[in-house]
Amino acid sequence: MHGTKENLLSLLKGPGVSLCLLFQKNKMRIPKAWVPLIAQKITHNIISKKLAKATVPIEKLAAETEQLLLEELAIEDRINDEVRELLKTYASDIEKGRLDYRKLFDLTKQKLVRERNIVL
Repeated sequence: MHGTKENLLSLLKGPGVSLCLLFQKNKMRIPKAWVPLIAQKITHNIISKKLAKATVPIEKLAAETEQLLLEELAIEDRINDEVRELLKTYASDIEKGRLDYRKLFDLTKQKLVRERNIVL
């Protein structure tokens, strides 16, 4: 079971969808502590709805799904770190109130995401 976040979300049906869509819509990060439970839910829903047939133990599929979700979260963490580094250049203007850090952070992040064709 290899794929992208979009593939997992498109396969996911039921209660988990509203959870994922809620996080996407509100731009809220999924807490890492929730990842194992979400991975199990995704795996269970895909197998129980016969959207895929398991050729390995379901625990292994859940672990691979969990790893995929963690990798996706790590991508956003790296982008956030890169944005913070870029904004250090404007630290004095931000401190003097000439620039809004949050707004500048969001705009810079959006630009990097768009340039790199990343889906968050």
